[in-house]
Amino acid sequence: MKLNYFMKKLSIARRWMATTVLSLSAIALVWQGAFFSHTAAMAAPTANLILATDVGSQVQGKASVDAGRAKNFIEDTKDKVKRTANKNADRVDQATDDNGSFVERKAKRDRDRIEQRADEDAARTKKAVDNTKNAVERTVDSIKDAFSN
Repeated sequence: MKLNYFMKKLSIARRWMATTVLSLSAIALVWQGAFFSHTAAMAAPTANLILATDVGSQVQGKASVDAGRAKNFIEDTKDKVKRTANKNADRVDQATDDNGSFVERKAKRDRDRIEQRADEDAARTKKAVDNTKNAVERTVDSIKDAFSN
């Protein structure tokens, strides 16, 4: 598709405007010193180490709090799944008039299987949360050790 005369000029103008804005942004970043290091940070490295230790402790505390929240969420989800499975089995039970039919037995087996899998999935997920929390704490400890030496 060929651009007509007006669209061609507009396309060139947009390209020039984009180039200008990008160049001005780069100049502003360099002017403000975004790419230069702070010499004050080099003058007092011990302050940075103390700050890194405090941040590391905060990260570890946050990881523990978040792991606890995640475990609570997992437990709530497991309970909701079990509640829904029981509600569905009760509905089938009411619909079949408690006569012990094949459908009723199947609904009860499904309910039991769903509850078992909910327990297994919750346990696996909690273990994964613990592993992640432990990995974060080990990493923070390694970083603290690297900065303390």
